[in-house]
Amino acid sequence: MNTDIFIGYLQKVFSFNENSPLLFTQMQFWVFFCIVYAGFALMQRRTLMRNAYLMAVSLLFYYKTSGLFVGLLLLVTCSDFFIAQRIHASTARWRKRLWLTLSVTLDLGILCYFKYSYFFADIVGQIFGIDLKVTNVAAECFNTVAGTPLFSVDRIILPVGISFYTFQVISYTVDVYRGLVRPVRNILDFGFYVSFFPQLVAGPIVKASDFIPQLYRRYFLSRRMFGIAIFWILGGLAKKIILSDYLALNFVDRVFANPMLFTGFENTAALFVYSLQVYADFSGYTDIAIGLSLLMGFHLPRNFNSPYKAENCSNFWKRWHISLSRWLQNYLYIPLGGNRSIGFGTYFWIIVLTLSSLILSGNGWIAAGTALIAVSVILTAWYSPERRRKIYANLNSMITMLLGGLWHGASLNFLIWGGLNGVGMIVYKFWRDCRPLYRVIATTVIAAACWGVALSWPAPLWRMLLCFMIFIAVSAWIRLWAEGTALWNKLGRAWAILVTFTFISFTRLFFRSGSNLDPASANRQAWQTASEMVTRIGSRWSGNEWAIVNAYRSVFLLFLLGMILHWLPEDWKRRYRLAFASLPLPLMCIACILAVFVIYQFVSAEMQPFIYFQF
Repeated sequence: MNTDIFIGYLQKVFSFNENSPLLFTQMQFWVFFCIVYAGFALMQRRTLMRNAYLMAVSLLFYYKTSGLFVGLLLLVTCSDFFIAQRIHASTARWRKRLWLTLSVTLDLGILCYFKYSYFFADIVGQIFGIDLKVTNVAAECFNTVAGTPLFSVDRIILPVGISFYTFQVISYTVDVYRGLVRPVRNILDFGFYVSFFPQLVAGPIVKASDFIPQLYRRYFLSRRMFGIAIFWILGGLAKKIILSDYLALNFVDRVFANPMLFTGFENTAALFVYSLQVYADFSGYTDIAIGLSLLMGFHLPRNFNSPYKAENCSNFWKRWHISLSRWLQNYLYIPLGGNRSIGFGTYFWIIVLTLSSLILSGNGWIAAGTALIAVSVILTAWYSPERRRKIYANLNSMITMLLGGLWHGASLNFLIWGGLNGVGMIVYKFWRDCRPLYRVIATTVIAAACWGVALSWPAPLWRMLLCFMIFIAVSAWIRLWAEGTALWNKLGRAWAILVTFTFISFTRLFFRSGSNLDPASANRQAWQTASEMVTRIGSRWSGNEWAIVNAYRSVFLLFLLGMILHWLPEDWKRRYRLAFASLPLPLMCIACILAVFVIYQFVSAEMQPFIYFQF
């Protein structure tokens, strides 16, 4: 009887259940990993066998996560492996470029089909006034081959992790084209690079030049590395389960589900708490992935560097989702012209993004304003050679951030979110170059203008903007008065961090309202949620804020604790990581047991998927 139960449990561990995909936070995953690691230990000295084994295991893991979409992963792996071989073997430049174009077109075509079909259907429908229904062509083909309707053709399901592994294989073929890496000769090794299961479904995006050399190194795991790996895993689980899931289930999800049922203060608090939640969720996944990889002798790049310590938006994006930021810089920003020039790509994306804003918003004024700003910027650059490089850099940065927003999701909200981050980066560059007196004058004038507009047109959006501009103007006055003093030297950086964190949290209004939605209706629902939150935040508050804090005291205390831990000096964090890694094994085992016991006291009845699985 016990044997039957054990066999049944193993079948559950290794089979696919679409209602319960395999997550790092499930006990099933850790049973899966222990079995995988036992097999890894038997063949870790034989490089080819080890890589082939881990590729097979990774494909099994992806099957457990996404079912038959594992076939799509195999298709991308095979196509880019052979195309990269042809790129390297070609002697003529035009042939290399032709093969690269084929690779990028195929990869992005698959990504766009699954991720942006509803987006494109909405655009075509609005342009031509037709109701264009999206059909799952892949499911229809499988049904035709099978001779029976096995799969639904009415809805396209987004495969988990498709954005991450698509960007990863694109970086590989582009780097082969550029001559930065040599193509991998063995398809099993390449398949392992693409599908390595710890980072497959939510990153970090690993460059071939960083990972492929590790495929041929002998396995090595020191005593300290083992301790560090365990620390990363436990820390990631704590971030996900204690911070992210608890904050989401007990506060954030409730507010975003129906903002009009909550006060302006609760809506505002939900934005700040969500900033911590999404960081704990995403960085928690990355920490677990880094720890698991380290146990198997592989090093993944750091994907987060205390992003809420950033003093400006530019610095924030050097600390947040670092692998995506670097990918966008290397494979989008620089090809657009970087800080040197603009070309066909820049003009193309200006036109596309202007039309997209027109169609998605349904507001001609928004599109006209977007086009007018772009044209003004280009003409200014044309007639001001001394400012040209800076203007080109800002224009290409804005396009990069807008496309980075669309990478996260095909809705107007993600476009706005990316655009706001781009505006934040550009405004900071101007702010940095301005004299303190000019900052004070400019922010005071803008705040006064917002006050005048809010008086004559008391819309919630203008009230929100007025509050934020008063916040910025006050900071400019304080800096003018205190800069260079001992007080400013102590508080200046903290104030800059607070301003940046506030701005980033408010941009998340558009990010979160567009998440976890059916692609077929995402644009309408996301815009409605964002509008309702703006209405509540910009309306008169109830005056019961302290009572609300008391009612949600566990949430606010956990938020405060999480932010304090996040803001600890990096040197302190390194010290307690090394202190844990240096513990004697018996003490480390006791610490692990206690940590797991505490972590799983916070486990909810239903496991929450990682937020970035949907991207």
